[in-house]
Amino acid sequence: MKTEEIGKKLQEAGGTLYRVGGCLRDRVLGISVHDEDFCVTGITPEKFEAIFPQAIIRGKSFAVYDLEGKEIALARKERKMKEGHKGFYIETSPNITIEEDLARRDITINAMAEDVLTKAWIDPFGGREDLQNKTIKAVSNAFCEDPLRVYRVARFAAMLEFKVDDDTILLMKKLKQELYTLSAERVFHELKKALSTNKPSIFFRVLQNADVLDIHFKEIKNLIGSIQPKEYHPEGDSFEHTMQVVDKSTLLTKDLKIRFSCLVHDLGKGVTPKEMQPHHYGHDEKGVMLVENLGKRLKIPKLWVKCGKTAAKEHMKGGIFSQMTLAKQVDYITRVSKSSLGLDGMKIVVMADKARGDKDFPTEIFFDNLGKEMLHAVTGEKIKQKYRITVKDGKKVAELLRTERIAWLKEKNNKESIEN
Repeated sequence: MKTEEIGKKLQEAGGTLYRVGGCLRDRVLGISVHDEDFCVTGITPEKFEAIFPQAIIRGKSFAVYDLEGKEIALARKERKMKEGHKGFYIETSPNITIEEDLARRDITINAMAEDVLTKAWIDPFGGREDLQNKTIKAVSNAFCEDPLRVYRVARFAAMLEFKVDDDTILLMKKLKQELYTLSAERVFHELKKALSTNKPSIFFRVLQNADVLDIHFKEIKNLIGSIQPKEYHPEGDSFEHTMQVVDKSTLLTKDLKIRFSCLVHDLGKGVTPKEMQPHHYGHDEKGVMLVENLGKRLKIPKLWVKCGKTAAKEHMKGGIFSQMTLAKQVDYITRVSKSSLGLDGMKIVVMADKARGDKDFPTEIFFDNLGKEMLHAVTGEKIKQKYRITVKDGKKVAELLRTERIAWLKEKNNKESIEN
């Protein structure tokens, strides 16, 4: 059934069907619209269900109907009853107007509607103007009724690369203590969406601007003011470096666990004593536990955490791989290749870490291809065959495998030296 047909049936029953929210925002921005949400006014749940008996009811707090793949909600108002993003009394009534329904929404660019039949545009809070001005702005002070909106604002700012209105920042600050009521799953959901954008750094910068970064991301907050050697990091402190690294990672991969690994690779610098700075000796080892703590607190997927811990522990060595002895190169390749991050993932972390400028990535990172070539050329199976070793003698195989790989690297280097 086409949307217009649904709209006409509702109109005949005294109702009006509207497109609402994100699909209109994206249309104005010229972004491809994949999902549309709809809102109905002037209709009771009983009447809607009588008109469309095939509609599937979803949701517990209020009725949302799945009608042939279209998500349709009845207009509603909300009133805050207690702390948390679920502490609302929800009222649905055929007397609730579309403007009243839009008034309960978080930000103006999500508070627009379009009459499906007449194409009339309803924009009571200036959402279209804010889109033109590239500004995220709260619909009203009712923004403070839902602490999750703090993270939604930061995520939308990153997704659209918009600035956040100063008054909205003040409202976010007011919600600081209530952020503790949010579940780890909801916070991670917003983090995941932020990492999916081209500028994840905006998410964290907005949270810092609102002075709420420390609530769920204290390890990242601790990077602020953590001084680095200027000759290696002219960009500024460890926070600024991390923000640049996570943004650069988006140019190299769409894999979110690798982007996360770039985000957390330098967490260890946040616990370096001030008297040691600008040096951060041992920050790679210290960072491992900090990634673990962040992962547990936000219930981040274990695979992501494993990758992040590897990035924290091994990124420094990846950056100086060419200066290592052959034995250490073999050990490094062996360790990283067995990790969840892998050689390819580690290369992205190191490239983003060492890049200077927006797209000025280093060209001397080669441990990934070299490692894959070595691992293919010298395998445990080949060692067993060459030395006629039984399966039971695994320790001897490992020792000979390391020795043979060192010899392989030495021979490869000699050949390249002769050729050059």
